[in-house]
Amino acid sequence: MASMCLQLLAFVLAFCGVSGVLAATLLPNWMVNLDTGSNVITAIVQLQGLWMDCTCYSTGMFSCTLKFSVLTLPTHVQAARATMILACVLAVSGICTSTVGMQCIRLGGDRESKSHASFAGGLCLMSAGISGLIPTVWYTKEIVANFLDLTVPESNKHEPGGAVYIGFIAALLLLISGTIFCTFCLKKDPEAWLPPPKQQHTPTAKPEGSSAYNLKDYV
Repeated sequence: MASMCLQLLAFVLAFCGVSGVLAATLLPNWMVNLDTGSNVITAIVQLQGLWMDCTCYSTGMFSCTLKFSVLTLPTHVQAARATMILACVLAVSGICTSTVGMQCIRLGGDRESKSHASFAGGLCLMSAGISGLIPTVWYTKEIVANFLDLTVPESNKHEPGGAVYIGFIAALLLLISGTIFCTFCLKKDPEAWLPPPKQQHTPTAKPEGSSAYNLKDYV
C-alpha cells in the first residue's frame, strides 16, 4: 500500500512537471523589460520568449511578433529551444511509460515487466528534468550578466520572467518523480533476488527389524 501511494505521488509530480515544461516552452515571458519612459502613462512592458516577442502598453494594447529566423537568434535562445523541445518529448514519453509500471494499472504484464517499465519511465523523466534545467540556468546566467554589464543602457536590461521560474520548478519536479520511479523498481520482493534454495536429500529412515543387511546377522 505504501509503495502504491509513493507511485501515485510520483505520477502527480510528473504530471505537474510535464504541464510546467510545456507551459514554459510556449510562454513568451522568458525575459521581461519595463520601460516607464517619462511617466507611467507611456509605460511599456516588453516580453521576450523562445518563439515570439510581445509588447504590452499601458493603454491595454498587446502585440506579438513571431521569431521566424533561427540563425539571427542568440546562442542561448537556440539552445533553449532545442533543450525544451527535448524535455517535452522525454517528459511525455516518461509519464506514459511509467504509467504502465504502476501497480494500480492493469497493464504491463507481470511484476518484473512493470518494474522495467517503471525504471525506463523514471530515466526518461530524469533526462527531461536535466534537459529542462539547462535552458533555465543558461537563460538566467545571460540575463544576470547583461543586467550587471555597465556598458548596456538601462532600457536594454531585462529581468527573468515567469517562464524561467516555471521551467525551473517543473524540471525539479521531473527529477524528483523520475528518481522515485527509478528507485521503486529496486523495492521488489527480497526473495526474488535470492537464489532458489538447494534441495537437500534427506535419507529415508528404515524401520527397525526390517533391515535385510544388518551387521549383527554376520557375527
